[in-house]
Amino acid sequence: MKTSAVIFERPGEVALRQLALNVPGPDEVVIEAIASGVSTGTEKMLFSGTMPAFPGMRYPLVPGYETIGQVIEAGAVSGRKEGDLVFVPGANCYAGAAGLFGATASRLVAPGARTFKISAEMDEDAILLALAATAHHAVKRARGAVGLVIGHGVLGRLIARMVIALDAEPPIVWEKAAARRGGGEAYVVIDPSDDHASRYLTAIDASGGVAVVDAVIAQLQRPAELVLAGFYGERIGCAFAPAFMRELTLSIAAEFRPEDVEAVLALVDQGRLSLKNLITHRAAPEQAETAYRTAFMDTTCLKMVIDWRNAA
Repeated sequence: MKTSAVIFERPGEVALRQLALNVPGPDEVVIEAIASGVSTGTEKMLFSGTMPAFPGMRYPLVPGYETIGQVIEAGAVSGRKEGDLVFVPGANCYAGAAGLFGATASRLVAPGARTFKISAEMDEDAILLALAATAHHAVKRARGAVGLVIGHGVLGRLIARMVIALDAEPPIVWEKAAARRGGGEAYVVIDPSDDHASRYLTAIDASGGVAVVDAVIAQLQRPAELVLAGFYGERIGCAFAPAFMRELTLSIAAEFRPEDVEAVLALVDQGRLSLKNLITHRAAPEQAETAYRTAFMDTTCLKMVIDWRNAA
């Protein structure tokens, strides 16, 4: 059995290749992909070659942890059945390429327990479940009420929406890029240079930029809390005196857990959280090279989707 997969052959080089798939076991499912999202955080670092070393990381690799699809084969103890629509947060099922994170392919093999059933009503917005679960994990990681979110990309928007969905006051969102300041839903988005009030106790960074740490600390009150929700390729540091004066707690929100995905699905089902209006660009698999460069370099691109439904 083979699949068409997006491959990072080496840093800076994207291709679409045919790969052999591992034989599925009794606890695994075979999934026909519908759509895959492109991450502008970890995948951008894999593309640029700046990703810190992970166990099993090597090129060529299949990226991606944001795929939705339909189960076409279900192992006897997989917990899934043929026809199920599922979200797949990653796969490692290829001969000749590493699966890191391995979900951007037309057909996947994955443990059924690692997939999440989704409703048809969610449609392609379900590719955002990983980022929404990351947002949930970060907000829950915070000890206090989140008053400030840094970055108005997809993750920042979902964190702001998550704060509101969990019945807290809407946060202020900082965004330097004028092109990304629109689209705030029930919260205010401003240029950080226009914010002169030190009124925040808890902030979450979704920008992934290490330079933001000192700027955020300067706007916090004592006792201050900063949660890092991005993935950072550089050393994190801050000036000690401002952090000392604010008695800063610095926390890191690691990758989301299955319970975060389940919580997001429940909030969406209850109508408390929306994943709408975040996908801005779509491309066919054959356009992968252009699509990834657009996702990584075009500030108007919030979320790029690779659509497998009409693949050549």
